[in-house]
Amino acid sequence: MKHLIIIAAGGMGRTLYDMSRESMGYGDEFVIKGFIDDNLHALDGFVNYPPILDKISTYTPQENDVFVCSIGGSARKKCMEELINKGAIFFNLIHRTARIGTNVQFGVGNIIGAYTSIGADAKIGSYNLIQSYTVIGHDVCVGDWNRIDTHVTCVGGTIVGNEVDIYTSSVLNHGVVVENNAHVGACSFVIRRVKTGTTVMGNPAKRLV
Repeated sequence: MKHLIIIAAGGMGRTLYDMSRESMGYGDEFVIKGFIDDNLHALDGFVNYPPILDKISTYTPQENDVFVCSIGGSARKKCMEELINKGAIFFNLIHRTARIGTNVQFGVGNIIGAYTSIGADAKIGSYNLIQSYTVIGHDVCVGDWNRIDTHVTCVGGTIVGNEVDIYTSSVLNHGVVVENNAHVGACSFVIRRVKTGTTVMGNPAKRLV
């Protein structure tokens, strides 16, 4: 049995606690061990949660530990890599309501939210956060370390690189490529390639920076 540790006990961490109890394998393949957070008082005033076990910076991964990370923004990758370098294993947390199509491939350390749909033959890399009600179409390729927010639609055949942020309710049209380190603003309709390191927004999406 694996022992799940949630990194950070803020609002997103508490949300991941709820999601974990509703995810594939809960109770059969893993149980929830608790949180790690550099603020040991992060759960003060909250009830019905497992304990904060230690600080992120000082926790040593134990046998059978597996991890998910609730931290967002630029600190997320750094925090996870520090734990990976200490031997931490991140596993795929997939909500039991998610629809996973035929031949979908996953790397490791992905979080797949409630009612998300991932179409046939899609390829999902590692350490991605794909939030609830998002649609990843057939043959979509998603790289590593991406944040894809709720209600996003990646139409069939789109490609998402690495370390990309795609914000709420955006739509990537068929065949669109979003290159590494790019950002797509909320509610955007993307119809052409988004180049490395740029930010686009609007309908149709246009480059901001």
